[in-house]
Amino acid sequence: MKKSAISRKEFIKMSGWGLAGVAFASGLLTSAEAFAGEAAGKSNGGASYLLKNVRLETGFVYEEGEVVHTKTELFCVAIKDGKIEQIAANKPNAANAIDAKGWLMLPAFRDMHIHLDKTFYGGPWQATRRGQGGVKGMIALEQQILPEMLKTSTSRAEKLMELLQSKGTHFARSHVNIEPTSKLQSLNNLFKALENKKQSFGAELVAFPQHGVFYTDTVPYLRDAAKMDIDFIGGLDPYSIDGAIEKTIDFTVQLALDNNKGIDIHLHESGESGLKTVEYLIKKVNENPVLQHKTFLSHCFVLGRIDKVKQEQIAEQLGAAGIGIVSTIPFGGLIMPIPTLYKYKVNVMTGNDSIIDHWSTFGSGSVLEKAHTMAQLYGYSTEFLLSRSLKLATGNVLPLDDKGVQQWPKAGDAANVVLIDASCSAEVVSRISPVRSLINKGQIVY
Repeated sequence: MKKSAISRKEFIKMSGWGLAGVAFASGLLTSAEAFAGEAAGKSNGGASYLLKNVRLETGFVYEEGEVVHTKTELFCVAIKDGKIEQIAANKPNAANAIDAKGWLMLPAFRDMHIHLDKTFYGGPWQATRRGQGGVKGMIALEQQILPEMLKTSTSRAEKLMELLQSKGTHFARSHVNIEPTSKLQSLNNLFKALENKKQSFGAELVAFPQHGVFYTDTVPYLRDAAKMDIDFIGGLDPYSIDGAIEKTIDFTVQLALDNNKGIDIHLHESGESGLKTVEYLIKKVNENPVLQHKTFLSHCFVLGRIDKVKQEQIAEQLGAAGIGIVSTIPFGGLIMPIPTLYKYKVNVMTGNDSIIDHWSTFGSGSVLEKAHTMAQLYGYSTEFLLSRSLKLATGNVLPLDDKGVQQWPKAGDAANVVLIDASCSAEVVSRISPVRSLINKGQIVY
């Protein structure tokens, strides 16, 4: 029976059902069973692979000036030592090649806001627990439960990485608790987990003062963590937790400067204090240009509360200062102004944040689901806008640029990819872009 055509909208929405893929990272093939045996027999020692029947996007199709379809073609892709060595004309009869079966190759996904160091995932089921008194109540709860969680945090972090990998993600930015209860143990436990997974999963780390910089005596531990193999100095609601915007931001900025780190601050405050924090951070980054494009605000819910004129002003200032926003794409009345941020060239990324822990019972592990939600919220329903939505999942890497010119993959690129079963005939896929459906459904399993 001939499979029916699917649109980019339908392909994007595909969850665990009907999808599969394969990721290559650092020369190691991590794959579904369909590829595992074939790779083992043809990989020449595990460092090199040749794939045939790989589907790549090659350009847009226009009608009356509007993008209506996306062209794809089949290629052979050679991978060596974790990099794409060559992209060549397809050779369907190549005997020593792994058959990609006409699946679509896309950049592997990146989860840019998650807490790998503290999760219930991989252990007995536990629903969310709520401390009384908002975030400070949750801090008190964490102080009680962290000592027990730390006993299994390495193995559970590994399980969480495996979940992310099952959704097509090969890289994450993880916030990791630095506070007087766990001191540096949470960080050291995560180092072990990342070492165990280094052949197939990468990460950058944020030293995160979950219990406040000054609300608890976290400063000495942050200073120690800043000298270790981390990438960003974090923060948490400077006004509502520490009671001082300028004091907390000044400390964070100076610690980052002294140790050549970036900055990534959780900002949940949505009122006047949230706006003042954003404006003060912009001021400090402009005073210290070395922090441009290395500074981020996670959540930054205040952007969804201010009026349109102020949104435009702040977005323009964020773009000029090179400060990125890492949004969890919230539902309800709080809709982040992501199109406005894009307008002013603000680097927007996303992540799952909490997955089955004491903060949240929900979380699928799929950043593609976030791209789906974003496209749905902002009416990104055209072929062109749906195709652009994919960058939220891939860390701003797209196969085609805005003119439809192929820009990925290229020889020399890291071979961090996913291969996705389009679940439709080659004839159909050649006429429409399967990514159209992928973005709209939001999940992937490989």
